[in-house]
Amino acid sequence: MSPRRNTPRRSERSAADRVESRPLASWHRERTEDFRGEDWRVRPVDGGSGKSYRCPGCDQEIRPGVGHVVAWPEHAGVDDRRHWHTACWNARDRRGAAIQRSRNAPRY
Repeated sequence: MSPRRNTPRRSERSAADRVESRPLASWHRERTEDFRGEDWRVRPVDGGSGKSYRCPGCDQEIRPGVGHVVAWPEHAGVDDRRHWHTACWNARDRRGAAIQRSRNAPRY
């Protein structure tokens, strides 16, 4: 005797169940958040473009295939989009700017 199946087989599921279980396109998950006193559009990205980006929060590389977010001021255009690590975007108010120093620069 085989064990009882609690879930219906794939062929037994209705078409409506299959449609609802599909992940939403990234533009469906786009949201508006406040950052530095202005509204920013934020969109999650799966990182499948094959390009690497530089995160403005930590100044580290976002490698291809790594999920992250794209954020831009709501009033701005496409050229002002920035790719952030998700953790860096979530901690943006608690962090200072990533300061670039040369190797022998003073730390003050």
